[in-house]
Amino acid sequence: MIPISAYAGKPVAVFGLGRSGASAARALAAGDAEVLVWDDDPARRAALEGERIHAAEPSARTWADVEAVVLSPGVPLTHPEPHPVVRLAGQLGAEVLGDVELFARTRPAGAVVSITGTNGKSTTTALIGHLLASTGRAVRVGGNLGPPVLDFEPLGANGVYVLEMSSYQIDLTRSLRSKVVVLLNITADHLDRHGSMDGYVAAKRRLLEMAPADAALVIGIDDAPCAGIAADMRDAGRRVMQVTVGSVPAVGYAAADGAVFRDGRQVADLAGIDSLRGAHNWQNAACAFAAVAAMGVPDAEIAAAMRGFPGLAHRMEPIGTVDGIAFVNDSKATNAEAAAKALASYDRIYWIAGGLAKTGGIEPLRPLFGRVVKAFLIGDAAPAFAATLGDDVASEICGDLPTAVRAAHAAALAGPGGVVLLSPACASFDQFPDFAARGDAFRALVADLATAGNGPQRAGGAR
Repeated sequence: MIPISAYAGKPVAVFGLGRSGASAARALAAGDAEVLVWDDDPARRAALEGERIHAAEPSARTWADVEAVVLSPGVPLTHPEPHPVVRLAGQLGAEVLGDVELFARTRPAGAVVSITGTNGKSTTTALIGHLLASTGRAVRVGGNLGPPVLDFEPLGANGVYVLEMSSYQIDLTRSLRSKVVVLLNITADHLDRHGSMDGYVAAKRRLLEMAPADAALVIGIDDAPCAGIAADMRDAGRRVMQVTVGSVPAVGYAAADGAVFRDGRQVADLAGIDSLRGAHNWQNAACAFAAVAAMGVPDAEIAAAMRGFPGLAHRMEPIGTVDGIAFVNDSKATNAEAAAKALASYDRIYWIAGGLAKTGGIEPLRPLFGRVVKAFLIGDAAPAFAATLGDDVASEICGDLPTAVRAAHAAALAGPGGVVLLSPACASFDQFPDFAARGDAFRALVADLATAGNGPQRAGGAR
């Protein structure tokens, strides 16, 4: 744990006691703050009660003297409208911040590498952590991925904190001084939370603007918002390391034909690395290579370490075969853009999709519908997705994940075979607490198929 001593002897409120909120409450208490906590779940409140942590429902009376309000990233800050707790903080004159900002204010001795973007954040974050750890660095990986940042043990000056940063977290952070910032891509997402595409782009941009003048800014330039940010940063004299996919320019990083290039010269071969298959993962690999090179690691060491990358749970994760049918867990695909990566990587797909739909639904995936043998639809989005698929793709509204898994398995057995792919293109919150819980449920259901007399299950990749 990283104790937060800046509020020693002072009252601080923490609203929302999920992973990051509970972590912040413990870290503040360890730094001798008087911590007032609240969550709608009484079990979460009770679990934190202690000498310096007390439950107090938000009000001008109970929170009268608080110096700051630490907000869970999931609580609306400005859009669609400020949460009542945000308004209360304004009335009380208390600043609103998040756990990453508390971390930033401790001025950790180690370097910080921060990663953001609409898609690919988690894979790139995990890959950077793997590459740095493989070359002997003391590394902590977390933030939006894995453990909350304040749960880390403090590192020395040679250590590296590798942080995935969502736009929600960036909104609550003002002073994170990263040595390297990676901006992968920007496509429409979370527009209800940021008010507009401009608001969403501005949130992503702020992570780069917070970094010191000498920071390395690794920016994917294959979409218009990121290309514009890269140009602006370059014009401002910032150190920009641009990354593109498909072509190999003479300057900058590129990924093409399963390899990574710098200034036109190949620096890493990705062939045969199943955890980095697909053009989207080539971008992740090129951005990770650039970030780790900016930390001073030699090219040969990065390239060698990349071959040992195990991949990321819930992101195009092959979880085994049953009766010769491959099952792939892509639960982390919570929007159409993310699901497109998996759909483009497999043929003869029995597609499990649905949940809580994002703006635009699955219409952007229409060019990939030809890869889908049949879709098995779950959750709130099922009727709308069925309407979009129409006569182009056979579909079945299954309602829930267990029904969809059984139906997809049966259809694959009766048909030409292929891949049963969970790639929902939706958030999970209508039926699961998060995408990880959804992916874990899928894994357990596939294991049940294997032990129900339907055939052997084995680990292995899907093709």
